[in-house]
Amino acid sequence: MAWLAAGEGYEIALVEGRVVARGAAGRQLKALPKALRDHPEVDRLRQLAEWLDRHAAACVARVDTWMVSSLPVPTELLARVWRDEAWQGALRDLAVVGDDPDEVGFLRDATDSGELKVVNLDGETVRLSPHTVTLPHPVLLPDLDDVRDFAAELGITQRVEQIHRATWERPAKFGKEGATEVLDYAGGVFPTRFSLAARATGLGYRVSGGYATCTVRDTGGSTEASVWIGEPYYEDEQTTGALSWHDENGRAVRLEQVGPVAWSEGMRMAAALYAGRKIEEGADA
Repeated sequence: MAWLAAGEGYEIALVEGRVVARGAAGRQLKALPKALRDHPEVDRLRQLAEWLDRHAAACVARVDTWMVSSLPVPTELLARVWRDEAWQGALRDLAVVGDDPDEVGFLRDATDSGELKVVNLDGETVRLSPHTVTLPHPVLLPDLDDVRDFAAELGITQRVEQIHRATWERPAKFGKEGATEVLDYAGGVFPTRFSLAARATGLGYRVSGGYATCTVRDTGGSTEASVWIGEPYYEDEQTTGALSWHDENGRAVRLEQVGPVAWSEGMRMAAALYAGRKIEEGADA
């Protein structure tokens, strides 16, 4: 960003998310001079920094939604938003799939002409120009362990948690036919219902009534996973309840009919909530 005049011989700029100043000699100062702390230009730059932070977070959230739901994304759209550093940071190095579902590559660039440059699993940089691409959920990636190992070799890091996202595979069989609930992460004790709800929202999940929920588009439709966290305004100690899934009409989905992504994301939510439980210490633990 260019340096802006701020009076009394000082100039200011936004560097790595914070307002910095330099004097008449052109040397950057370690801290803002007292004379600039309430300057209108400094205040405007601070507001801009806050907006940029919100924008970057919104880009990550949007890309995460595309990935979790494996939604097809127009290649032309990726090319248009790539110029924006916030979008680029959210998208760079994500695993993408084009026309061939078995051809996975890590996104490195998007050109104005609508081409995507990806590094495939052979280590070669190739160009793709499909009409749409998907950012597949890791549970859908074939040979996920190999993909992770290759990503480690390349030193790949992702702003959106994808290839190193914790995943759960749905069991082939269930103990009770027609079951609709999982109790693996039930019984986690929290001091209050408020603390449990706060953990849910802090992890990015929606709290509605007595449930923490997440919605996933899977197997052609929308599925909502929900974990019981207790009635609102309940002030006593609270425990995590059962995990279940519901379709778009609110009907409970039998466990054997839950899609792979919905299963993994529901279990991920339940496990994350349970991890914040009170841990008993001492001889009676």
